[in-house]
Amino acid sequence: MLFPTAVFAIFFAIIFTLHWALPERSLTRKVVLLLASLVFYGWWSWKFALMLLASAVLNHGTVLLIHRSANPAAKKRLLVLGVTLNLLVLAIFKYTGFLFSQCLLPLAFPVCRWFGATETLLDLTETVFPVIQTIVLPVGISFYTFQALSYVVDVYRGQCDPAPSTLDFANYLAFFPQLVAGPIVRANILLPQMATLPPRSTPLDTGRAMTLILAGLFKKTVIANWIALKLADPLFNDPAAYGALDATVGVLGYALQIYCDFSAYSDIATGCALLLGFHFPANFNAPYLSVSLQDFWRRWHISLSSWLRDYLYIPLGGSRCSAWKIYRNLAITMLLGGLWHGASWTFVLWGAILGLGLSIERAILPRRKKDAPPPPPSPSRCVTIPLHWLITLLIVCFAWIFFRSASVEGLPTATQVLAAFTRFDTPATLATPLAAIILAIAFLLQYLDGDRPRPLWNLLNRLPPVLQGVLAALLLTIILGLGPDGVAPFIYFQF
Repeated sequence: MLFPTAVFAIFFAIIFTLHWALPERSLTRKVVLLLASLVFYGWWSWKFALMLLASAVLNHGTVLLIHRSANPAAKKRLLVLGVTLNLLVLAIFKYTGFLFSQCLLPLAFPVCRWFGATETLLDLTETVFPVIQTIVLPVGISFYTFQALSYVVDVYRGQCDPAPSTLDFANYLAFFPQLVAGPIVRANILLPQMATLPPRSTPLDTGRAMTLILAGLFKKTVIANWIALKLADPLFNDPAAYGALDATVGVLGYALQIYCDFSAYSDIATGCALLLGFHFPANFNAPYLSVSLQDFWRRWHISLSSWLRDYLYIPLGGSRCSAWKIYRNLAITMLLGGLWHGASWTFVLWGAILGLGLSIERAILPRRKKDAPPPPPSPSRCVTIPLHWLITLLIVCFAWIFFRSASVEGLPTATQVLAAFTRFDTPATLATPLAAIILAIAFLLQYLDGDRPRPLWNLLNRLPPVLQGVLAALLLTIILGLGPDGVAPFIYFQF
């Protein structure tokens, strides 16, 4: 079920009504919320919904065993078991084909050729490949698997209490607004809200919710879809047809497309959750205003970057070790972060580029202590800050070339796009005044991230509910009129 559709609007209206109409402390209210999430997820396949429910039961059962055990060794064994089972399920559905075709076969062919068993390997391949092709990747499995992992690890560390019931944990894991593409909300934030459920007296921040939902719909249905159709897709589908100026516009367009597309999902998810009385942390904070790669990862997909930091980078040693180990930790974290996005070498290259960039940045840029005040303004900073911003943007856009190529033909597409930057005599067709206006709007939409629009939220909250509804309907009509017929799935659905 997609957010920008009439089906979801009807679905959400029904759930909103039931959620606030049912008695506050009733078990029925929790059951209805879980059924709503399963219907939302089962819209793609009920097999996926059953798998999600099984994940909730198994992970909560593991956590209860960890919490009740008094033996530290037994606790650790249960932790390893819980983490292994989650990663195994993720690997089977997401990486089986990649591991077999891209890793095992290239290693097996030389060995089989040496022993004269090539025909046997080919027969095995013809048998295995049809089986692998039957594996369907469940939508959003990476997101809810990471939520389950954080729950298991946090309870083991004593940073989170187990959910009061399996139903509460299932509601946490399956909560439909953020189920498919995040944000990855930690258990210590959302579980207490699921355990009590918001009372009817909860003041709804309708101004913020309306802003987030409408802004998300505008980002996705108007801006991201236009950029995809007019700039990014043409360039990546036929890189040889374009020159340097079009390549620049197309790559910058994809950078802004993926921001508008992904932040739109987070915005709509957060806005829908607010209308149901639940609160999520911000997932984006104007990432293309970053002045370093470290700054970028504090602003982009914050729930994932903080997850990788807390459950991978810091356990590896973080920054409290020698310089080369820090670089190693950065490289491992970013490589696995790239692989998390998909089973493709271009995703691995994307992570490697950013990991190398973070390592170089850490080696050459002066480090400021965490609690130290920012340096005072100076003429030199008026030059260095814009320069750092431009360098950061260039590195991020360069890495996006490999990220986007993963969904086309992989590395050959990436190299062809890079080759387009060397053709200065090819007439520009993508770089138009309208394209410049759309890209500028996409860049300025970052203003809506974080708490920046709070004055607007407060203004909308002071309006009568009827006027809020009329204004929302008017803006929604305009957005739907500006958008194309039909809406492509969100980019991050594939992850």
